[in-house]
Amino acid sequence: MRRNDYDVTGGIRTTDSASVKAEVQRLYRALYDCAPSRTIDRAFADIEKCYRGLHPEYYPCDTGYHDLQHVLEVTLAMARLMDGYERSRRNGTPRLPPELFMLGALSALFHDFGYLRRRSDRRHGSGAEYTLVHVSRGAAYLRHYMRDLGTGRLAEIAPKLLHFTGYEHPVERIRVADTLIRRVGQMLGSADIIAQMADRCYLEKCRDRLYPEFVLGGLARRELPGGFTLAVFRSGDDLVRKTPEFYRNAARRLELQLAHAYVYAESHFGGQNLYLEEMLKNVRHAQALAQAPDADILRRTPPATLNPEAGSDPRDE
Repeated sequence: MRRNDYDVTGGIRTTDSASVKAEVQRLYRALYDCAPSRTIDRAFADIEKCYRGLHPEYYPCDTGYHDLQHVLEVTLAMARLMDGYERSRRNGTPRLPPELFMLGALSALFHDFGYLRRRSDRRHGSGAEYTLVHVSRGAAYLRHYMRDLGTGRLAEIAPKLLHFTGYEHPVERIRVADTLIRRVGQMLGSADIIAQMADRCYLEKCRDRLYPEFVLGGLARRELPGGFTLAVFRSGDDLVRKTPEFYRNAARRLELQLAHAYVYAESHFGGQNLYLEEMLKNVRHAQALAQAPDADILRRTPPATLNPEAGSDPRDE
């Protein structure tokens, strides 16, 4: 039985950065027949410090949906897609070099960094208020972070990759140096979708955590001409009921804008795409709820990863 804080295989605890890091490093060593990447080790340590509130300039993560578990799940999925890419290569397909694997892993770890609030921020009481600009904020931080690591040109590439996970820029307009780097970006955008939608507690998280983020981030309602307001999502339950529609849109994004990079999971898992299987289970649960709205089918308890300090509002100090 798969537990709520474990990945799609049921073997890796996705609330534990050490467990996820060990698997990412295992894949890295196997692909390149080399020692673990010190850069990846450091990035895992640094991202956990940031999300736990141990960075002197940032509050701990206070977004219950876009939390540390989400980041670790996406990073694990990204490493698996990159592994699957290498396993599925045919003649003429460019090899993914170690530095691009490292780039993909770091981009996944920091892809939602833009939700974290600076301790000097007196205007915002929650990281969710940054929803519409979180990718650009994260990209700016990642550029600075990778420059400090001394990663050279990769520090300029990584911020562009983060935009494959968001909607601030159309994917087709994201300019990258070559097709292989674009493929890494497509894998990153795909990992972000398949990891969250395959989470065992995805629907519960949508109802109890994502909807409040949408309210604070301005996505639950839409302002119309004439001063009218359209309720896009009326409640957490309404968000869950609309999950099948979201899945259809996500599937189109995976196939078209992200060029079906999700299929690399099949090569990683030996022919089976565990992410798609778990995604479809969640969609079927959401469909059942839409047909019987009074049914009590969402009873899983998502793991908690937020620190007590995460709820502090600097405007109250």
